[in-house]
Amino acid sequence: MTEIRKIVTLREVVFSEFGHTAPQPIVRAVGIGVIRNPFAGRRVEDLRRLFEAGAVLGERLMPQLVELLDGPAVSYGKGALVGVAGEMEHGGACVHPMLGRPMRAVIGGGQAVIGSNVKVAAPGTLLDVPLGHKDDPWSFEHFDTVTVSVADAPRPDEIVVVMAIADGGRIDNRCGTASIR
Repeated sequence: MTEIRKIVTLREVVFSEFGHTAPQPIVRAVGIGVIRNPFAGRRVEDLRRLFEAGAVLGERLMPQLVELLDGPAVSYGKGALVGVAGEMEHGGACVHPMLGRPMRAVIGGGQAVIGSNVKVAAPGTLLDVPLGHKDDPWSFEHFDTVTVSVADAPRPDEIVVVMAIADGGRIDNRCGTASIR
């Protein structure tokens, strides 16, 4: 059973960048679950409980995140911060094996790998969550980042699990496309 201490949701609306106004505002939605790390302070081989924790959080948070967008989700990303009594592998276990399925199910698919970032950290540490197009891994316009933190997490025996989606890419993409090489 996943012990959730708290859930944080964020909605960011971007109207312009450097004087360039978006044809329509870009909305990014972020869901953060702060959970107890059952393996803090010890090394274990079987991380299945954390695989399942990722799935539980995805099923719980993703429907709310989709509701926060103004349009369909076109990009996604995920990440984790592991408290200092844990190890990076604990965060990876939360975000890799089973979190992708509920993320894809709620947004209606997703052929591309879901970019991620995991690190061991103290409370309040910033996490850069990479965003990428859900179907086209070479859509440069959708290479983006959402930076998040939780002031009191992760505590040493916690994991902060993050999911992020967006209904658009960067406003003023001038990097071209993957065909420019």
